[in-house]
Amino acid sequence: MPVRTDSSAPLARSAMAFVLAGGRGSRLMELTDRRAKPAVFFGGKSRIIDFALSNASNSGIRRIAVATQYKAHSLIRHLQRGWNFLRPERNESFDILPASQRTSETAWYEGTADAVYQNIDIVADLDPRHMVILAGDHIYKMDYEQMLAQHVESGADVTVGCVTVPRLEARGFGVMHVDAEDRIVEFMEKPADPPGIPGREDMALASMGIYVFETKLLFDQLRRDAATPGSQRDFGRDIIPWLVKNGKAVAHRFESSCVRSSAEAKPYWRDVGTVDAYWEANIDLTDIVPELDLFDRDWPIWTYAEITPPAKFVHDIDDRRGEAISSLVSGGCILSGASARRSLLFTGVHMHSFAKVEGAVLLPYVDVGRHARLRNVVVDRGVRIPDGLVVGEDPEEDARRFRRTEKGICLVTQKMLDALG
Repeated sequence: MPVRTDSSAPLARSAMAFVLAGGRGSRLMELTDRRAKPAVFFGGKSRIIDFALSNASNSGIRRIAVATQYKAHSLIRHLQRGWNFLRPERNESFDILPASQRTSETAWYEGTADAVYQNIDIVADLDPRHMVILAGDHIYKMDYEQMLAQHVESGADVTVGCVTVPRLEARGFGVMHVDAEDRIVEFMEKPADPPGIPGREDMALASMGIYVFETKLLFDQLRRDAATPGSQRDFGRDIIPWLVKNGKAVAHRFESSCVRSSAEAKPYWRDVGTVDAYWEANIDLTDIVPELDLFDRDWPIWTYAEITPPAKFVHDIDDRRGEAISSLVSGGCILSGASARRSLLFTGVHMHSFAKVEGAVLLPYVDVGRHARLRNVVVDRGVRIPDGLVVGEDPEEDARRFRRTEKGICLVTQKMLDALG
């Protein structure tokens, strides 16, 4: 596609989003035994990757590629079903790029940079002016057009999306040390003593795994890195530190391009990479005014939506009343004389008579048996909870049978239940 010369045209029109979605997400434990982290369910009907993809689409980027690798079937099937509306005849594209030994018969993607390097020819055929490199495993709403505009205006070789976090909490991130103009002077991977932001020494800038490049420069950097012995072929470990030292790297602050509805008081970004963080982010959606507004029609989170009947609540006698209090209940759910409190029920959950759940994240098609009591749990897709099972009341018993976190959240899978005999 020829580069646009109309300076008033949105930069997103001539950009391409490349989503890195190959990671396992091992800290999510058994939730990623059968699926990659970007394919993990979130928010009642979506997958984690839908947030990065929706941001790209809502920002006006109409050429998107997704690189997959680890246990990708569930992810690929979701992408095929939910993201097939981009049309080549409208100069749009959506490419799913599994690791397919394009540069060598034995080479899987060796790192995030290598995932793009192995697909240079595919990207080159689309001829985007800019590349927006995205992590596919975070929950947030962001207008990438704003980041593209800053990149062009600053003349940067790379612009790095950064979220502002308390300084000591930045120890688990890649951290940007910036000057007063937000030029990155040093990049540190998980530093023990993160540097503060000029003028806000108690806060630090942590990498969001979002990078903007001019496409030709990116290709040059990927080829240089591929020829460098000892490189880990990774953006955060290799490409970005090299450009910090040898080029111009600039930080883009998330708060300047985050998308918020009138109901959202502050910028929202979450890495739901642990069972505790995943449970908290889902349960937070049940708040009266949640920090993340999924009801914002101006910035929808697109996804594959199954055709389901409405949720159904039946029976109305004491202790056998179909009800949900401070909860989100998705299509196809049936609460048959059962009670859900401060819980999130994904598509097709069925709760039977006298069952009670509180603080429960029930993934699609979970079946909760009669008289079961579940508290502070995440239950994997399709699990059949036996009649009378109690989880969340005896910490020692929970830890013996299920995956119990330090914060007391229990992850329940069918394999764990089958092992109980």
